[in-house]
Amino acid sequence: MNIKQSFFTIFIFSLLFILGCASSSSSDWNVNFVVWESYMYETTEEYVSEIDKEIGHVTKYLDTEGTYSGNFSNTYKKGTAYYSIQGINTNEAIAIKEKDGRFKKAIRTGKYN
Repeated sequence: MNIKQSFFTIFIFSLLFILGCASSSSSDWNVNFVVWESYMYETTEEYVSEIDKEIGHVTKYLDTEGTYSGNFSNTYKKGTAYYSIQGINTNEAIAIKEKDGRFKKAIRTGKYN
């Protein structure tokens, strides 16, 4: 193998590696979520009625991938309120108030980068 072929092979593997890393970081945006206090909560189809108190709200709605901070969402508009759920620690789940007044459960999936 000559130097040109070696360089080309290294270039191709590097490109594939970079593309692989980029696609794994975008997986968060394949689900509906909110971020509260630097943690990501994936919304479920479950509604809850045992609401405790308001704990925050969406400060920014984003429909494009990127790195952001604050309480934001790729689903809910700015101002949408977050609530704690009676009997469930916020480290586990929170509730998101929907437009119709119902509360959708969101499960904590981990720290948001």
